[in-house]
Order: sequence, then C-alpha cells, then structure tokens
Amino acid sequence: QVQLVESGGGSVQTGGSLRLSCVVFGYTFGSRCMGWFRQAPGKEREGVAIITSDRRTTYADSVKGRFTISRDNLKNTLFLQMNSLLPDDTGVYYCAADLRIQRPCTIATMDPSLWGQGTQVTVSS
Repeated sequence: QVQLVESGGGSVQTGGSLRLSCVVFGYTFGSRCMGWFRQAPGKEREGVAIITSDRRTTYADSVKGRFTISRDNLKNTLFLQMNSLLPDDTGVYYCAADLRIQRPCTIATMDPSLWGQGTQVTVSS
C-alpha cells in the first residue's frame, strides 16, 4: 500500500522558517509528479508548489520567492522549504502525488491521485 507521510509542521512567528518533508512508502516515486497543497481554515485546498520528475517547479504566486520545493529520489522524499513565513501561510499542508503516467504537472494542472494525512503550520504575527 502506497503511503505519503508528512512531517516538519509547527508554530513559528512571522518571518520564521520551516521545512516540511514527505516520505513515500510502498512506491518509487522518481518518475511521478509531486506537490504540496494547503488548506487554511474556512478556505478551499490550494496548490502551493509542484515538481516534475525532472525537477521543473511551479509555485503559487503567493509563495514565489519564499518557498522552495525539492525532491530526493534516492530517499523517496519530497521537501518544502518555507522562508519568510506570513500569517496567511497558516494551514494544513498536504503532500500529494500523481501516480498515473504522463499526467500534467504544474501548479495549475496537477490532479493528485494520492494524499498524505497533512501537517499543521501556524504562523503568528
């Protein structure tokens, strides 16, 4: 059974940093589209950052220049480095994968087929 397990969430003040990790169990994800999504209280889930199998990346406008998505295919791990955090970044962050082949893989087009359980990020002012 394929599982995505996130870690690294927490509480920080405005301007702080966090690094999220997502380990993929039961599947070698090197050739698949991966991404991070988030859901703030009372809002819909939104894409934050997407990375293709050849490490091309796209980001939501709200996080460009502050967040960096990366992947370690040997360790089957996805990362999200979050710097200069703002209160609007507060929410539950989800790791996502599209295990289907030849699927669109950008912030606007990714349609995940598998989700992690989420990790809470809270940014206080």
